[in-house]
Parts: sequence; structure tokens; C-alpha cells
Amino acid sequence: MLDVCLLGTAGMMPLPYRWLTSLMCRYNGSDLLIDCGEGTQIALAEKGWSPHSIDTMLFTHYHADHISGLPGMLLAMANGDRTAPLTICGPKGLARVVNSLRVIAPDLPFDIIYREINAPTEEFELGGYQITAFRVNHNVPCYGYSLFIPRLGKFDAEAAQAQNIPVKFWNALQHGESVTDEDGTEYTPDMVMGPARRGLKVTYTTDTRPTESIAVNAKGSDIFICEGMYCDRDKLKKAKTNKHMMFTEAASLAAKAEVSELWLTHFSPSLVGAEKHMKEVKKIFPNTILGKDGMTRELNFIDEE
Repeated sequence: MLDVCLLGTAGMMPLPYRWLTSLMCRYNGSDLLIDCGEGTQIALAEKGWSPHSIDTMLFTHYHADHISGLPGMLLAMANGDRTAPLTICGPKGLARVVNSLRVIAPDLPFDIIYREINAPTEEFELGGYQITAFRVNHNVPCYGYSLFIPRLGKFDAEAAQAQNIPVKFWNALQHGESVTDEDGTEYTPDMVMGPARRGLKVTYTTDTRPTESIAVNAKGSDIFICEGMYCDRDKLKKAKTNKHMMFTEAASLAAKAEVSELWLTHFSPSLVGAEKHMKEVKKIFPNTILGKDGMTRELNFIDEE
């Protein structure tokens, strides 16, 4: 089970009814936060979730509306007597930016592990998430992220019995581990496991023009969370100049990537009456949802015949 919560949906500045951009995912005891704009702590409190269990943070880029909530978040985690290390990932300059912000949060009872992203695409694993960071097109270095939760194939007990594999090794093999018996016989998961089953995938991207990298990396996502900074057609020129995206452009990417569901987020402070534009957006991609602060979805593995 993967919990996905859109904590904040505002771009540029927080509003009384909309916190700045952030997303929280919870899976198997690992809490992952993408971006930490001003108000993220309040959004978490309103959701009833705690910052103390966050073990991974991913930053898309270092504009203030995506990272200004970090010092307060670190202090809140410290005040909760946290001692476990925190891993923070982000584009080039990560440690310099975070350490600059830590001038007002200098003493923490836990270590920070930095993972700087430099290549156009990087893949790594943290807290049970298989993460792909991919570069997008903003006016500073900026990345989108795909989170994938793999699912092993079904365990074949008959195959295990036929190969005389001791029952004491079955559990390890089911969890993808190879084991060796006292006599030196090695047993590997492929001997008893069927093909991998469909996993869970969430893709998140903000502050960008449409790019091929987004369509490629969002391919087949259960939820595709994408910025919709503007929706009025007369804002297209502004979107291109400021390297942001229109509602309709996000919908076109969702259709191209064949995702299950599109959540729009990172709205301009000037955006009003967005609902009236959804009819046009849904013509491009019918399963589009206008994001709201605190919107949550529980994703579960699905058995396919």
C-alpha cells in the first residue's frame, strides 16, 4: 500500500486557502517528501501526519516556493528527538543551498546525507522506492521524479517442493534473496518465483515546459502529478517565457504517457475559476483532477489475470 498526499498546490506564494508545493508518500514505514515550500509543516498538521518519520526528501529545484519550508521542518524534526539520519536529494549545489538555509537551524541531533543529482537521468533506491530523477526545462536546473514500488512474482510452492528446496529457505527466496544450504547448494529466487507483477508508480514534476523526458519517465504511472501554472489561453506566452506549463499541456503529456490519472498542481496565485477550464482539459485527458491541498490516494497492488 502506497499513500500519496498532495500537501500543497500553490506556486510562487502561499495563499490563505492554498499552501506551497509539496508531496508526501508513505510506504512500508518509509516517508518521502518531495519539495518543502512554506506552510508544509502546517499542511502536514492539517493532514494529521508527522514530520518526524520522514527519512527522504527530494527537491525539484531551489526556488523559494519549493524549499523555503526546510529550516522549520528540520527544527520540527529535531524537536521531536529524532536521531536517525535524513537523506536529501536534489540538483547541483544541494549541500551549499541546504547548509545556507541551516544558518537558522544549525544544531541538529541527526545527520543529513546529501545525494546530488547531476546527470540528465539518474536512478537510485531509497526506503523501498526505486527513484528516477529526470531533468526538465525550467530557468534553473530542475528535476522531476518517478517513484516505483516493485512487486515480486508469485511464489511457486510446487516448484520448490519438486526441487527439494528446504522449507526454511522459502521465506528468503520469496523476498528475492539467494540462500546456500550447509552442503553448499545454492538456491536462487528465479527457481521458485514467477515473473514480476505490476508494481505502483507515481510521477511528480513542476516548474517546466513540456519535455520528452516527462512523457518517457511518466509512462504508465498510476498517478501523474504535474504543474498547471496557467489555464487561460492568453497566458501561453507567459508560460513559455517563465518556463511553466498550461493545463492543456499537462493533459497532453498525460495522454502521451498513458497514465491512469493526472493531478494538476502548482497553480499561479492569480488563478481563479480553474474549474471552468476542466471541460477542455478533459477532452485531452478525461481522468484529470484539479489538485487540492490534502488530497490523498491510497494505491494498492492489483492482481492481473
